[in-house]
Amino acid sequence: MDAFTEFLFSSYKNISTFNIILEITAVLFGFTSVYLAKKNHIGVYSTGMISTGIYIFILLNANLYGDTIINGYYFIMSIYGWYFWVQKKEGKTLNKISNTTLKEIKISFIIFSISCIGIFLIYYFSNYWQSWTVYVDIFTTGIFFVAMWLMAKRKIEHWVLWIIANIISIPLYLYKDLGITAFQYLIFTIIAIFGYKEWKKILKTNY
Repeated sequence: MDAFTEFLFSSYKNISTFNIILEITAVLFGFTSVYLAKKNHIGVYSTGMISTGIYIFILLNANLYGDTIINGYYFIMSIYGWYFWVQKKEGKTLNKISNTTLKEIKISFIIFSISCIGIFLIYYFSNYWQSWTVYVDIFTTGIFFVAMWLMAKRKIEHWVLWIIANIISIPLYLYKDLGITAFQYLIFTIIAIFGYKEWKKILKTNY
């Protein structure tokens, strides 16, 4: 256990206390956001915006532009998702949990392609193409962009994409010396699995 703890937190020896507190705060709000998403609760967006707002600051300082853009996109999509989820007519929720349509799958592919190309160009022209992690970053960015859009549209399949991208992100963030964030993605993966199961139950009952 001591060896694991050393591996997870050794990279924080030269990090300021302020930045460590910021990352922990972002992680806690991130946990809360994903948990509320699992419960199909509108609070997913307010807590998520706090987490992503902090991460934008952290990741910019770490020169992780792909991750910064992901969180900026999350922030914007949280505003849209918040608006979409609260829409009601005669006291009834208009946009309930549903399956992704063929049209939405096509749009998802477009979002994935555009985001991958965009992140590729940013890394290429900013001279931050420093290691193999860039390729992984580009790929996970595409998945995360689609997952967030489907979540804002209240589509159950977004959980599957979160699970895939989260699993990939765990070793990636360990490699980037962000151990606390890597641990966060491990928890995110577990919550996403249960979130998918819970949304599936809600979908069957047509709440």
